[in-house]
Amino acid sequence: MKTIKLSALVVANQLDLKGIKAFMDLKTLADSSSELLYSFGNDKYQYFFNYGVVVFANCSEEEIKVAVRTIAPYMKMPNEQGLRDDHEITVQEGELEFEFDQLIVDRLDAKVMRIAMFNLAQSVALDFYHQISETLLTEIRGFSRVLETTGKLSINRKNMLKFIGRALNTQNDIADNIYIFDAPELVWDDEYLDKLHKGLMKHFDLRVRFSEIEYTLRIIEDNLSVFREISNQSENTMLERIIVVLIMVEVLNLIISKLF
Repeated sequence: MKTIKLSALVVANQLDLKGIKAFMDLKTLADSSSELLYSFGNDKYQYFFNYGVVVFANCSEEEIKVAVRTIAPYMKMPNEQGLRDDHEITVQEGELEFEFDQLIVDRLDAKVMRIAMFNLAQSVALDFYHQISETLLTEIRGFSRVLETTGKLSINRKNMLKFIGRALNTQNDIADNIYIFDAPELVWDDEYLDKLHKGLMKHFDLRVRFSEIEYTLRIIEDNLSVFREISNQSENTMLERIIVVLIMVEVLNLIISKLF
């Protein structure tokens, strides 16, 4: 029985895969605009994703640290939170099994490793986006409490637009980087890989977690719509007051000119 440890790390908001590929100058097992997979023999792999996640298989902690430091120049907006998820693959005769922090397979090759690493990368990416969406929701709740207490928004129009930009960028990143509704091509013609992929998606609750993030972002979007309406209404009220003042000044000016 053989056990291999997988470790997925969120190292940045984005990785420059072209730069990494040019630097590594090695033959890839998978190569596209969104992923790079390398094999180093002895069941040792490194899998790079453009959305800032790196998955290591059968690598020591020192090897992981060295690899992360090596690709530092190709990180855009490095992530200092140290978000990580570990999982194990055990090779054992019998049925395919999914346990709490372990995957049991009766076959181990590059394709099986790729599917397992791919799903672990999606899982840790969802953790990352969940944190971002919860942070945005916490800020929204703060604005709502101030509105409830004072009857006024505690955020000006410029900062509100910045906040909206953050929320939209989060939605766009999720749409671009999470592929839970699209199975990798290599599972199409292999029943075992298809079963493995679907089992891992269910094991990691990828669809449920994705739906939770979508729901959170919808709440944020609904709150922001209300805040925009309040902000626009306040601006309209201010403009109306300015117009009234200008009319009064004009009327007074006309009266004074008539009298004198």
